[in-house]
Amino acid sequence: MTAGPMSDAPEPIHVHVTTRYLAERSDPDHGRYAFSYTVEIRNDGKRPFQLLRRHWLVESDNGHKQEVSGEGVIGQQPRLEPGHSFRYSSWTLLQTPTGHMRGRYYWVDDQGNGFWAPVPPFFFEVPGTRVLN
Repeated sequence: MTAGPMSDAPEPIHVHVTTRYLAERSDPDHGRYAFSYTVEIRNDGKRPFQLLRRHWLVESDNGHKQEVSGEGVIGQQPRLEPGHSFRYSSWTLLQTPTGHMRGRYYWVDDQGNGFWAPVPPFFFEVPGTRVLN
């Protein structure tokens, strides 16, 4: 899945997310479905930014929600120069074979001006599971 340009951010920050089911970490008999997600963030703006915080909402399709907030991503607070990107992988657990995640990143420029840039929803699905909308 791809989350496109963040139109309400003061500079064009682009996010691309791919997801994968982790059968080896899952236990469907006990409502545990593990998924990895790989995020690539690119700064297509004209000045550098540093990612300081994240806030995620993870939702299983049974309505169970989990909020995750913290400093940086995977223990890092990457600084992106114009034209540069940062890629990281993480994982999450759902209670159902399908669900989604959305969130936002808090960025600051060299002058200390900050903004929250949204990450549109991206979806998780165990292979072979049909999502009916």
